[in-house]
Amino acid sequence: MNKSKYLIFYITTVGGFIALILFILHHGSFLEHNAVASVANESLTNWKQFTETFHHNLTHPLAILLLQIITIILVARAFAFLSKKIKQPTVIGEIAAGIFLGPSVIGTFFPQVSHFLFPVQSLGNLQFLSHVGLILFMFVVGMELDLNVLKNKAKDAVVISHASIIFPFALGITLAYFLYSSYAPAKISFVSFSLFMGISMSVTAFPVLARIVQERGLSKTRLGAIAITCAAADDITAWCLLAGVIAVVKAGSVFAALYTLGLAAVYVIMMIKIIKPFLRTIGEKYSDKESISKPIVGIFFITLLVSSYSTEIIGIHALFGAFMAGVIMPANANFRSVFIEKVEDIALVLLLPLFFVFTGLRTEIGLLNTPGLWMACAAIVAIAVLGKFAGSVAAARFVGQSWRDSLSIGALMNTRGLMELVVLNIGYDLGVLSPEVFAMLVLMALVTTFMTGPALDLVNKFLPAKPVTVAETKKELSSNILVAFSSAAKGISLMKLASLFIDKSTGDANITMLHLSPSNDLNQFNRQEYEKASIEPVALEAKRLQLPVTTLFKPSLSISSDIINLANTGGFNLLLMGIGKSVFEGTILGRLLGFTSKIINPERLYSTIAGQEKLFEKPAFEERVTAIVRSVKIPVGIFINKGIKNIETVFIPVFNLEDSFLLNYAKHLVCNPNITITILDVSTVIDKSPSLQQSINYLRQACEGTLNIDYNRRIDKEILNRQHLLLISVDSWKKAVEMQSSWLTSIPSVLVIKN
Repeated sequence: MNKSKYLIFYITTVGGFIALILFILHHGSFLEHNAVASVANESLTNWKQFTETFHHNLTHPLAILLLQIITIILVARAFAFLSKKIKQPTVIGEIAAGIFLGPSVIGTFFPQVSHFLFPVQSLGNLQFLSHVGLILFMFVVGMELDLNVLKNKAKDAVVISHASIIFPFALGITLAYFLYSSYAPAKISFVSFSLFMGISMSVTAFPVLARIVQERGLSKTRLGAIAITCAAADDITAWCLLAGVIAVVKAGSVFAALYTLGLAAVYVIMMIKIIKPFLRTIGEKYSDKESISKPIVGIFFITLLVSSYSTEIIGIHALFGAFMAGVIMPANANFRSVFIEKVEDIALVLLLPLFFVFTGLRTEIGLLNTPGLWMACAAIVAIAVLGKFAGSVAAARFVGQSWRDSLSIGALMNTRGLMELVVLNIGYDLGVLSPEVFAMLVLMALVTTFMTGPALDLVNKFLPAKPVTVAETKKELSSNILVAFSSAAKGISLMKLASLFIDKSTGDANITMLHLSPSNDLNQFNRQEYEKASIEPVALEAKRLQLPVTTLFKPSLSISSDIINLANTGGFNLLLMGIGKSVFEGTILGRLLGFTSKIINPERLYSTIAGQEKLFEKPAFEERVTAIVRSVKIPVGIFINKGIKNIETVFIPVFNLEDSFLLNYAKHLVCNPNITITILDVSTVIDKSPSLQQSINYLRQACEGTLNIDYNRRIDKEILNRQHLLLISVDSWKKAVEMQSSWLTSIPSVLVIKN
């Protein structure tokens, strides 16, 4: 009755007002002047009016900007994925994406697409939006600098970092002497050109270096600590130098720049002596996510904007102000972690790729069209590498570092990445760098960042450190299980499951609990927080259950690759991992386009092209798990948890002779007196094999648990409803998924095992 009443009211109200609106519109049309109506009717047909309106909407500045952002993010993500596949920092892919979308590739081969996507009149909007992204990014870079680290290792860090600046700076100015006549823009003084060439050679990309240190597991090593400290000191020094260089360029001479530098000094003193103590007081009072309200966030963002505005009008660029605002943020690690997380995603994922593409739109590699230009480009790259690498290595050796650590520091300090592009764009905006020199220096930034990983690999190859791995301490273990988990709750359930497959009575059994976090989500302030949140609950539960557990936490560039590598080299007997959902599972899009995740996910697309998967094959697991199962050389257990709390009944179906290896896992389980195991001999494989029958009889006699065996019976809901855990081979699981077996709808928690 209520539904009918609501429906009648809805139809009466909405229908009545719609009728009134139509009535007024109809009679109001008679009020129009006849001339206006006739002109409107004659000038445009309905279709033409629609097409012109559509074209206007399509070419509207806002529509163009949104299309540019969509294209840039998609292409940047694709190139970032490719760079990860070749073990390079994602910044390499994002810089390459910018060059790809610019005149060097798309502009050359698809000029009409380039003109539509990036019309000249739209570039101003893109530039200003990218500058907003840079301001936020430099704010994050400033916050990620831990000045306390500098205090602890200032002596060595200052020597190495300043040597790594003065060497390439001097070489850059020397190179400018030979390039100035041929490549400097008109009306630019030699001082301005040479200073920018020097600073371009001297920059180290602190954020990229920090990511590389994390990804290679060096964060807690002496080498990692000294590299981060040197990069931090280098960053502060380089930005101060850049501020001075900008002041000189804008003022026209060193002496005229003294006024600008004087104002800059007053600005820095005010930031450190007045603003920093005020912000520290707020940071001490509001240091966690719950207490940081919108007004508090507003105070810090106003500080950022005012600081950027101040340095812009002083004449040393808004980015220096953003960097300085980040540096003076409260030193409280929790506070900085919260703020970095608030800003980093929007800056790195949405806005920063706009800067890469804007740089790419300015980079015309086609301008380097003569042997002389390419020789100049090669000289720039060679001088940049020689100055930065040699300066860092020489200084590191002088302060007592080993050859291995010195060469590694040199390779890391030679990383330029995004920071180099920031410097180059400032120089280009000021008119100091010509388009040809700008293109050469962008290529230099790409090459020096790209070579960091291979250079470190070469150092490790020829000067290997003594490996300290899990395999060293546990390679003789008879029961050594690796558990890869994504959250503490999942880790605890996997750990309890793993404990059923080890013999706790011996002293050599061990469970290694591994948690990998995407390195892009970590910085030096939130790493400790992430590690504690993921590892501590697992360690406490292991202690309570008296389980032999080792915990490992590691930032990772590629989680799948790191799991595969550790499983294959760590001396483990079994890898246990959980399973997640596909993003399309249970959605209308997933039902309409069952293959969509395969098309979108590059891993599965590659597998399809390589012939490892069929295009329309229904996947048994999510993409990441499939890749790991395919590549890991030891047995793998994939746990599908459906809310299991206790494991008292286990069901093991044996479909064929290949499934008989499951009896080895039954042997571990049945030794637990609290577990009842039911083995279903679906095709009478066990019944026809005397050796398997003997194994079953041995299990019944040797262990305390209950073992039941059922022959020649189909799996049905009745038997599954009584089970806590289903143990099944990966091949049988795949067949059941492909055939969409009816019993899958009634399964309990499942452990799928690849032998």
